[in-house]
Amino acid sequence: MTALDELIESALPEADPEVSVGFLTQQGVRHASRQRSYRNHVLSLRVGASVGSCAVEPGEVGEDVVLDCVGEPVRKLLRHPLPAVRIAALDAHLQELRPHHENAEAVHLRRGDSLRKSLHRSQHVVDLLPPGVRRVLVIGVVNSLLQRLRERGIDYVACDRKGGSTEWDEQVITDAEPALEGCDAVLASGMVLGSSTFQTVLDHARTTATPLVFFAQTGSGILPRFLGDGVTAVSAEPYPFFWLDGGPSVLYRYSEVAAS
Repeated sequence: MTALDELIESALPEADPEVSVGFLTQQGVRHASRQRSYRNHVLSLRVGASVGSCAVEPGEVGEDVVLDCVGEPVRKLLRHPLPAVRIAALDAHLQELRPHHENAEAVHLRRGDSLRKSLHRSQHVVDLLPPGVRRVLVIGVVNSLLQRLRERGIDYVACDRKGGSTEWDEQVITDAEPALEGCDAVLASGMVLGSSTFQTVLDHARTTATPLVFFAQTGSGILPRFLGDGVTAVSAEPYPFFWLDGGPSVLYRYSEVAAS
């Protein structure tokens, strides 16, 4: 059983609340002055005052799936055949039990265009890496994060299952596991929750004490539960995400140091 499966099992006894709202968000972006564009599709489910989310591939979750989730108890959705539904339901449920604003440092992102907000967010994410890190495995390529690492003189290996290249024409590898041993920290997107990569990097961090930092829109309420148990820090960003609006927004930072 994986660590995520174990967390789902432990959540079942309290999972009586029902999902009141379900929706899909589809986004495409190319920041001004940047050469690369990308897109995101995200499934979100609301439980009480909390919205849980999971990034999905285009076409992976249809409108019928979203509508079928509405009115269902979290307990049932934690057994759903689609991993994205299980993750979004668990994410919302755990946020409802333990709200970010009561348990983490709130970081306010200033109003700005898409690139400015992306860079501001990336600054606060990269700040969660421990001092002295020289080479970082970045899983889930976000060019603004890479830019902040470059500005600090930190080397990195860019990894994303879509492959391709970075804004600086660096090759993006598609398999994280072979690169783990050559890096002294891992900076990973919450999107890895939906794949075997999550367990791989968590096991590596637990075994080697390698710092593991997550930037999470997917699973922002899930990943803090592993703080101190393989995970070093989390930048948690529940819906609505910074890229949806040019106005002020907020993310929440958890760190092993602050929790100790």
